[in-house]
Amino acid sequence: MSAIAIGPDAHVTLTYVLFDEDGDTADRATAAEPLRYIHGYAQIIPGLERGLVGMRAGESREISVPPDDAFGHHDEDGVFEVEKADFEGSEDVALGDEFVAQGPDGNTMAMRVVEVLPDAFVVDTNHPLAGQTVKFKVEVSEVRAATEEEIANAQQDLEQRAAAAQHDHEGGCCDHDHDHDHDHAAPLVQLTRKN
Repeated sequence: MSAIAIGPDAHVTLTYVLFDEDGDTADRATAAEPLRYIHGYAQIIPGLERGLVGMRAGESREISVPPDDAFGHHDEDGVFEVEKADFEGSEDVALGDEFVAQGPDGNTMAMRVVEVLPDAFVVDTNHPLAGQTVKFKVEVSEVRAATEEEIANAQQDLEQRAAAAQHDHEGGCCDHDHDHDHDHAAPLVQLTRKN
């Protein structure tokens, strides 16, 4: 019997090294902590998912992914000032620190400090690799048919993410395909340091 190839409803385990546009290592999944996902449910970035189709356990591949299929394009509206008063322990906040903000609607967004001003921080809500063509070096460890429970969970997760994205698009912030001034946006409810 031949090994299963990656395709719809496959449970995939793999390791990878992710390189940014300059060739520097941006992330990795190791044999000790591999990436596991169900193929076909948008659990990983689209370009990587497409690039893995047909691979089998034991195979390796380099996959180049442009911004549209990776981490999106850099959105200038995603860079804005937040008053230091909104940051608990602002005296300890430094350039490059990452936070997760929860808005009044319950949605969360990641942000990192890109500039420190006297009374505010300039934060960037774009993914650090936004606007870059990235490269993955992947090695597939295991491919098997996903169980019915795994498929049901993946489907439920996909539906929840789609509903959240629809909610953001209908009036929540911050898809940034509309004009608004972040200085007058609803205050951040909770800001926690990313671990």
